[in-house]
Amino acid sequence: MKFKITTLLFLLVTSSLLAQIKLEGIVKDSIGNPLELANVVAINQETKALDSYGITNDKGRYKLSLKKNTVYKIQVTYIGTKTGEELLEIKEDPITKNFILRYDNVLDEIELVYEMPVTIKGDTIVYNADSFNRGTERKLEDVLENLPGVEINDDGDVEVEGKVVSKVMVEGKDFFDGDSKLATKNIPSNAVDKVEVLKNYAEIGQLSGVTNNQDNIAINIKLKEGKKNFWFGNITAGGGASNENELYLFQPRLFYYSPEYSINVITDLNNVGEIAFTRRDYFNFSGGFRRPSRQSGTNINLGGNNLGFLTVQNNRAKDINTKFGAANFSWSPNKALDLSGFAIFSNSKTELQEDRDVKYTNPDIGIPDENTESNTIQRSDLGMLKLSAKYKPNTNNQLDYDILGRVSKESQDQGFFSSVIGDVDQLEKSSPYSINQNLNYYYTLNDTNIFALEVQHLLQDEDPFYNAILEDKANYDDTANNLGLDGAQLDYNVAQDKRIKSNQTDAKLDYWNILNNKSDINFTLGTILSSQQFNSNIFQFLDNDSQFNPTPTINNGIDTNDIKYNFSDLYLGVHYRLKSGIFTFTPGFSAHAYSAKNTQFDNRITDNFFRLLPDFNMRMQLKKSEQIILNYRMQTQFTDVSRFASGLVLNNYNALFSGNPELENALSHNVNVSYFSFNMFNYTNVTANINYNKSIDNIRNTSIFEPGSVIRVSSPFNSTFADESLSANGRFERAFGKIKANLRGSFSYSKFNQFVQNVKSVNESFSQTYRAGVRTNFRNAPNVDLRYRYRIQDNNQGANNNTKFFTKTPSVQVDALILKSFTFRADYSYNNFSNASGTINSYEFLNASLSYRKNKDAKLEYEIKATNLFDTKSQNNSSTNSISVSATEYYIQPLFLSFRLRYEL
Repeated sequence: MKFKITTLLFLLVTSSLLAQIKLEGIVKDSIGNPLELANVVAINQETKALDSYGITNDKGRYKLSLKKNTVYKIQVTYIGTKTGEELLEIKEDPITKNFILRYDNVLDEIELVYEMPVTIKGDTIVYNADSFNRGTERKLEDVLENLPGVEINDDGDVEVEGKVVSKVMVEGKDFFDGDSKLATKNIPSNAVDKVEVLKNYAEIGQLSGVTNNQDNIAINIKLKEGKKNFWFGNITAGGGASNENELYLFQPRLFYYSPEYSINVITDLNNVGEIAFTRRDYFNFSGGFRRPSRQSGTNINLGGNNLGFLTVQNNRAKDINTKFGAANFSWSPNKALDLSGFAIFSNSKTELQEDRDVKYTNPDIGIPDENTESNTIQRSDLGMLKLSAKYKPNTNNQLDYDILGRVSKESQDQGFFSSVIGDVDQLEKSSPYSINQNLNYYYTLNDTNIFALEVQHLLQDEDPFYNAILEDKANYDDTANNLGLDGAQLDYNVAQDKRIKSNQTDAKLDYWNILNNKSDINFTLGTILSSQQFNSNIFQFLDNDSQFNPTPTINNGIDTNDIKYNFSDLYLGVHYRLKSGIFTFTPGFSAHAYSAKNTQFDNRITDNFFRLLPDFNMRMQLKKSEQIILNYRMQTQFTDVSRFASGLVLNNYNALFSGNPELENALSHNVNVSYFSFNMFNYTNVTANINYNKSIDNIRNTSIFEPGSVIRVSSPFNSTFADESLSANGRFERAFGKIKANLRGSFSYSKFNQFVQNVKSVNESFSQTYRAGVRTNFRNAPNVDLRYRYRIQDNNQGANNNTKFFTKTPSVQVDALILKSFTFRADYSYNNFSNASGTINSYEFLNASLSYRKNKDAKLEYEIKATNLFDTKSQNNSSTNSISVSATEYYIQPLFLSFRLRYEL
């Protein structure tokens, strides 16, 4: 049945392609020069609709796909010329038609009957949203997916021509500091008039001529006239039922934009599994902050002390309850001053159930395979508040100030069973906060001298707590003896408090001297000052509710940590940029004076040294939208305070850790080659990327497992063996009239050295993913998106421990506007998860919705939506870390049926 459905859809797509008649030709000016980026549109004279459009290439060629036996008005426009126009009757044979446009300084005598779908103005591409909309769009992401060269990737980020969009604005004002996911998921599609893609986007206009901005892309949303100076948006409310509980949904999204100020309010309360803002979104949300030292060649890690939360797979879990609220404002009291800010709050309760098969490195040395089962409840309260000010009295001066505060309260309560250890109850909780401040000043002295001062300060306080209750004492006796626990208790109830305080300042002063129109030189003086304090304490809860502080029998009896770590980097950087033909070369280096000190138990260890770090950038601009980029960078890598602390740390019930005060820095070499090409003539998008990284003296762990157990004690050391990784990916996308097809492939390989039971093993990981897709973009007919993904995960971890998993996923999405009032959407995917022995699990998902809106201007819309129609119980994936490979089955929400009412303001 699945094959028949896929075949039928393929035949429908193919027949649509065969029904198209090709019109092509060349557009020239009056003296015979080809005109690049001229617009050619075809207006159906019966329906008055725009059926096709095209843009000429560098040779003036255009190509349109039209319906046979139809009369069209062909219009050709180019800046500074009179519009060309001609009526053509398309029969059943291809037609070649050339146009000659004459330059004219007066207004066009011919009135344009249709707004151009795409116009290009320098580095800006402007899409007219209505030219691509099909009537089924509801959110900004639906609009963007229709646009050639624009895509929403698997992480929800917007990509243009293969590059991730760094900022989303509405009417020139940052939308939640440019966060693309909040924008695409919440801005209503009916408010979007134009989508402006700003290539080579410079955040600071004064630096646009002296910094490489070719990888920077921003999107600005222009609103329809009726949406300005008025509140707009929508409110969605609904309810429903599942096999286990009642469902609710309430989602107001309100927006106001005027030239002086803007207000955005987003609220989402639901228990249907629609996650508005994940933990990953929270911790990745930069708030617009850019660390001044990010290009200095120094990489200092402040540590990852967040809770070890199980992750929600594909936004699916056994149960998800979400409450989310966000508000964003901007205000311009005068032309020189802009004030803005946002507040975000997210509350979630998530229930997860997982079954996992784990294979550890080198089973020949006595580490058994492990099967685990877990039931977990996660609670999370996340909050952010940011205020920003930008003062720009003239084009030569700009002063920016930002302050961002974060606070969270999280917990994870887990019932866990291990085939090796037995039953374990685990509790983790944390209430960290951080304050980040940013001060920037940019000054242009004259046409050849530019200065920039950037200072950032971070204050962070983290307090993770871990508690494990081990009911099967006999399986934990050896570890309990090592920790010095009291064995005369009903169970082993062991806990740990940790506290990590971080205080870091990054500052740099840049000076650019523009030597001529082809070269400039940049001098950078900067510093990083970092201070971290770490303390931890392992203790035991006794049966009488008192606390016992044990003395371990290992690690020289050291169980507590009280350590201070200070780091400083004073550096001077020099970079020279030269443009020569299609090439831009930027060689440079930075000279660093480093100092690292850790103090514990009245003992101070100091590491002072000097290092020269070269870097190089080369860009080859083959055409306006085709380039090759080569990057090389050498970096010094520093670790965080917790890895220097010599006392025992309880990372997990089965993972003890002891730091190494003698750790030194690591050195890495990175080479990256990228290719980008986007052809507006036939909407061909080609991207390719190769990345190689080699780390020397990298910090690795040596792990000692208890005999016949999965419990280990790990310690870090500087490995004398180099670690290497290589990744490559490529994408080819091409439009054939109303059909868009794409092929993708990605490959990653990593090799690192690990020591387990004092035995060295070379761990290798191979990952391959291949994708193919075909998507239609018809205005009236139903649209289909066919996709196929094939993934291979191959791991070689030590002797006789090879695992290989395969995942095959065909999928199809359908959306259709029926009788101009009903919108039908459905998405189906089939998943086959297997290894070399055969299928481990196969599962399928089907979601569908049907909505009714009287017409496109109606205020009310009624929707019925079903998720997981096949009531699939679980799905699978595979993962790998430094000591093990695992295959996991995780359980998900059952069939949900909900009814929704949406009101448009």
